[in-house]
Amino acid sequence: MRKNPLKSSKSSVNEARTSGRYDDDAGALVSSPIARSISMKPGVGGSKQKMVVEDVLRYGEMRVEAEVFTFCELAKATNNFNPDLLLGEGGFGRVYKGHIRRTNKMVAVKQLDRNGVLGNREFLAEILTLSLVHHPNLVNLIGYCADGNQRILVFEFMPNGSLQDHLFDLPPSRNHLDWYTRMHIAKGAAQGLEYLHDTVDPPIIFRDFKTSNVLLDKSFNSKLSGFGVAKFSLSEEEDSAFTRIMETYGYCAPEYVKSGEQLTTKSDVYSFGVVLLEIISGRRVIDNARLTEEQNLISWAKPLLNDREKFRTLADPLLVGNYPTKGMYQALAVAAMCLQDEANTRPLIGDIVSALEYLATPDEEWNGMADGDGVECLLVPKDKNASTTLE
Repeated sequence: MRKNPLKSSKSSVNEARTSGRYDDDAGALVSSPIARSISMKPGVGGSKQKMVVEDVLRYGEMRVEAEVFTFCELAKATNNFNPDLLLGEGGFGRVYKGHIRRTNKMVAVKQLDRNGVLGNREFLAEILTLSLVHHPNLVNLIGYCADGNQRILVFEFMPNGSLQDHLFDLPPSRNHLDWYTRMHIAKGAAQGLEYLHDTVDPPIIFRDFKTSNVLLDKSFNSKLSGFGVAKFSLSEEEDSAFTRIMETYGYCAPEYVKSGEQLTTKSDVYSFGVVLLEIISGRRVIDNARLTEEQNLISWAKPLLNDREKFRTLADPLLVGNYPTKGMYQALAVAAMCLQDEANTRPLIGDIVSALEYLATPDEEWNGMADGDGVECLLVPKDKNASTTLE
């Protein structure tokens, strides 16, 4: 039976948004620790900094339990942001590996692009969000730096990098992921999304769920990163521009691509389906190095998902057949449900978690190595006698 202790927990995001007292006078400014750290540094000024502080005040008095770092300390930790220590780069900045000497701790240092309103507001949104949500499958914020016009976030370091690093273009020295490790990673990522969708109040829509945002600790447990940039304080016009930046091509739900509909939790479910298919197949969602008809993973895979005899074609060749046939069938069925064109036909993330908890368990009877040709597709095996059949 599935255990879900998180359902009883309450997020303080909604409370933080509604319980604070907004005051226009100058005294209100210093009531917020974040506003104080941003606004009272020497040399800080200008409309962008003022805009960030105003955003802080909208959410009232907030106590953020995150360490404040100086720019000098983080420069030393990253060897002056040495390119050799670069872990990754995205639309809002770069992430470096760092070592905090006074604590002897390895960290990931995210230096945001200082140009543009989105970069400044992304910084604020990520601090607020990461400080108010806590879950084993979400990356942990250690601290931040707001010296001058610097906008830097400091996270726990993930020694196994991202899921992307273990699926595509593997160097000879790196072993491929076995089947159950893949399902374990998928399960953890789904649990992180479930917390954001079902426990946080109001729900947080990830918006940019992809393999590079699924980080892995030393035991290959998933920790999601990048969700702090979810919609938090943007106007309607800015939100439209923000979404165009965030939703990476190939992972974006069709309803948004076609008509620009507002993103929802079901949009995240679609993106999860893309990632799950990447996990199963070992293929990038967009790969221009492949044959033309295989460059778009979803377009190539969807016809195969409707033909049980061709399911094995979707398996990563690196697995060389070392996976449970029934488990493979079930995993592909979950991916297919997530990738439905109509948003309201996609499953809830909680149902996906239920299915993946079984798929990640080697000793489940129905998850054995036997041929699955005669087995119905179980989307959500609530127990061994209950199932939902994929139509």
